[in-house]
Amino acid sequence: MTDPVVSGHISIVPRPRASRRTRFSHHLRNEWQLYVMLAPTIIWLLVFLYTPMYGLQIAFKDYSIFRGVSGSPWIGFEHFETLFNNDQFLRALRNTVYISFYSLLFGFPMPILLAVMFNEVISQKFKKAAQTIVYLPHFISSVIIAGIVITAFSPSAGIVNTVLGWFGMDAVYFLTKPEWFRPIFVGTTIWQEAGFQSIVYLAAIAGISPTLYESAVVDGASRWQMIWKITLPSILPTIIIMLIIRIGNMLEVSFEMIFLLYQPATYETADVVNTFIYRQGVQGGQYDLAAAAGLFNAVVAFVLVMTANTISKRYSRTSLW
Repeated sequence: MTDPVVSGHISIVPRPRASRRTRFSHHLRNEWQLYVMLAPTIIWLLVFLYTPMYGLQIAFKDYSIFRGVSGSPWIGFEHFETLFNNDQFLRALRNTVYISFYSLLFGFPMPILLAVMFNEVISQKFKKAAQTIVYLPHFISSVIIAGIVITAFSPSAGIVNTVLGWFGMDAVYFLTKPEWFRPIFVGTTIWQEAGFQSIVYLAAIAGISPTLYESAVVDGASRWQMIWKITLPSILPTIIIMLIIRIGNMLEVSFEMIFLLYQPATYETADVVNTFIYRQGVQGGQYDLAAAAGLFNAVVAFVLVMTANTISKRYSRTSLW
């Protein structure tokens, strides 16, 4: 027992520190409403995200739907060896890296530019109208977006070939040309998502203190100088966090849009890891091989986000954790 501390005629005995479990129980009794509200989300995560992880072991098994996951024999890394000796998988992996790199190079700066442009617009009516127009594609189904793209690049009635015809050029069916698939896909995803993604940067810009701009005006700074010296440096932590998240999702190329736009004629440049997994697992019934490809995809994404977070934390002191 701790000796009492005597101060004058009053003996002060330190209260024993409550254990972590006791503190949590006390907090749970006082804030049980918050935990009830959180419960549906936790249940959803457990049922739909963590429970399926049990099936990842089929990537290391000779899986049979008749024997089940537990009854299928272990074969180690045989499926991964098969993948890296499969020309189709290597082609899909290469295409995934190329498309992700182009999307990062051209697509990542676009929401930042849009946010800065919207912030500089003086007319509120024009600003609201412009924001509505650029946000709208995000809320349109990918099926409809793909239909618009297919129609626009149609060799017979597409607006692109119509314009080319005005200059005496022959019609081109762009979506059957492997060399045109990546530019069309990257441009389509930028058009669909850039406006909605700019909301994050607009929110960051809204948090900048107006006194910084007022001081810059007093010092005679131009609008370009305020953008380069105040706006962009102030939202740099947000840009870095979004970049880390984007790098972690580099191998997660939009399956829906690829699936709707690609065809066997463009597999050379359009086939990605996700579509390879779909053909092998759903269409080909090779669930174990598809699981191995999916697990490889997840591991690479984890390594990328960890690496990007570590580099960012070391050099900019901004990170996800």
